[in-house]
Amino acid sequence: MKERIAQFMAQSRQRTARFMAGRNGNDQFNFFLLIVDVALLLLASIFSRRLGGLLYPLVLVLLGYTYFRMLSRNLYKRRTENENYLRLYGRAMSKLRLLKERWVQRRDYKFFTCPSCKAVMRVPKGHGKIKIVCRKCGSSFTGKS
Repeated sequence: MKERIAQFMAQSRQRTARFMAGRNGNDQFNFFLLIVDVALLLLASIFSRRLGGLLYPLVLVLLGYTYFRMLSRNLYKRRTENENYLRLYGRAMSKLRLLKERWVQRRDYKFFTCPSCKAVMRVPKGHGKIKIVCRKCGSSFTGKS
């Protein structure tokens, strides 16, 4: 009996592998879409009376799009979508990392933004009113550290 179950499972894996050959499968963007889908489903179940009617159709559409991407044979478009997602994700993570660094350094340094080029500069705290010269564009302005 165990041999038959193992044989059936092996055949099932082979069929699935043949079916998925040449298809996109699961990538980082699909994983993100599934997480958003689960979060929306939880919100819809918590706020079932007010938001449930609006969120349940959105959950179904998002789940359908996720499966469409997973089973798509247009690998070029799906890869482009995933690259765009990864680019946006990288930008967001770098901004969050920068905010975290600023938060850690907030006791020792004060941060200023250059009025002309918008570059961010770090100045040690406790020096009173000082003249700050931008290293990027050379313009100067005053600020209180």
